Amino acid sequence: MAAISQTASSRTAAPNSKLIEPFVPLEKRPLPAGRPRKWYVTHNRRLKAMRLTIAMLDSGIYLPNQASNEKIRRTADLIGIRPPSDSTCRLVRTLLRYSR
Repeated sequence: MAAISQTASSRTAAPNSKLIEPFVPLEKRPLPAGRPRKWYVTHNRRLKAMRLTIAMLDSGIYLPNQASNEKIRRTADLIGIRPPSDSTCRLVRTLLRYSR
């Protein structure tokens, strides 16, 4: 019975673990040097698509067929980032598809 009646304090994170606050952005680190240009382009496209996908989910768009290029570009304008390319819009829809 002792194992079943755990207290709330025994369920907390380990003292050395670092908790992430949801509204505090993570510290940015420089990208690794020496990679091909295509790697940086793809990396930045994925980051932008993830930001847009999170914004779309927050605004109530959960399905890829609800996210037209125009809606994605309007969302980008709303959150203050440059309008995405067609490839990035396609990636946003792919992320929406697999976020469920």
